[in-house]
Amino acid sequence: MRKAREIAAVLTLGILLLAASAWAATVKTYQVTGPVLEVSDTMIAVQKGKDRWEIARDASTKVTGDLKVGAKVTIEYRMTATSVDVKADGGRGAAKKKNK
Repeated sequence: MRKAREIAAVLTLGILLLAASAWAATVKTYQVTGPVLEVSDTMIAVQKGKDRWEIARDASTKVTGDLKVGAKVTIEYRMTATSVDVKADGGRGAAKKKNK
């Protein structure tokens, strides 16, 4: 009986750890809604207020409905880094300036 409880506890802990790691790895999604200004195989431009938003797209982008100029759309997207330039001082210079 004690061994069964230990096995159940270990299994429960394993499931909780897997769920926590999956939740932590989820990338936040955003969305923008507006009329389509331009559409191509690699980009969709949408009017958001007074701003033009250009969202990249590729073959894996799921599109439902007739995507064309003038159609009102809601685009769900994620922010992805394309490059990172690490500065030599590691950003400590900016912190020192703020403290003065």
